[in-house]
Amino acid sequence: MRLDELKTGQNALVKDVQASHENDLIARRLRDLGFVSGEPVRIVARAPLGGDPLLVTVGFTRFALRRTEAARINVAMPDTGVSPGAAA
Repeated sequence: MRLDELKTGQNALVKDVQASHENDLIARRLRDLGFVSGEPVRIVARAPLGGDPLLVTVGFTRFALRRTEAARINVAMPDTGVSPGAAA
């Protein structure tokens, strides 16, 4: 799943950042900002009408990302320790 596909407020963990070529500066910058494997991430807010930007929290820091940037970040749902179908 990609970061831009998360629902607002939904928690996930960063898996990786996709680079479109060997020296992809945007992918490198996203990693430098903290979008690295295992970091908690969530979408805090979205621009009206589904536009840009997305307000994203990674770790304890907030960033405004374009949808195209968020689409480069692969995420996984965190293991909650609750088995599927178990009563909450």
